[in-house]
Amino acid sequence: MSGSAESTYDPTRHPDLLAWLAERQAGFTPWAEATGVAGRFDFTPESLEVLDALVRETADDMDQITDQRLSPFVQGAVWYVGEVFCRHKQMVWKYTPDVDSGELPPFLDPSGSGGALDHPCVAPKDAGWEGDLYPLNMLRRILIDEDELGTPIEETLTSIFENPYAEDEMYPDDDHVDPSGGW
Repeated sequence: MSGSAESTYDPTRHPDLLAWLAERQAGFTPWAEATGVAGRFDFTPESLEVLDALVRETADDMDQITDQRLSPFVQGAVWYVGEVFCRHKQMVWKYTPDVDSGELPPFLDPSGSGGALDHPCVAPKDAGWEGDLYPLNMLRRILIDEDELGTPIEETLTSIFENPYAEDEMYPDDDHVDPSGGW
């Protein structure tokens, strides 16, 4: 679905999102078994440490995650991270239009032209776009070694879970929050 999002659009009910969620849920057990540590994926925040280590074994930098974003491993990881947030932070899955254009890009666009916004996000139930968190971007963020100023940073999926809006707190005077998390 592309085009302008209508005012009646429910970002939690996008048909492609619902199909993706059903596919990911049905494929969870085979995905977890393929990782070799299936028993460690119990949807607790602590299990994010296991996934964090697997992501770091799979990719050396955020561009590799971007390149692999439609692979079974990354798709399963995106869903798993989002599910942990939904189950423990009372969030819901959403597929939201671009904040600036109001356009709804193709869902999981194979051309890659949609960037982060072609992926689903999670957010508090009644939050607007400013509460959107993109699990794909979380996977990318843990592979960043330093910030824009060269200061070493070490983010983990667990640290993001503990304080998912930490980036926003670093720039309190910014009146425009980037829903892609800087992607």
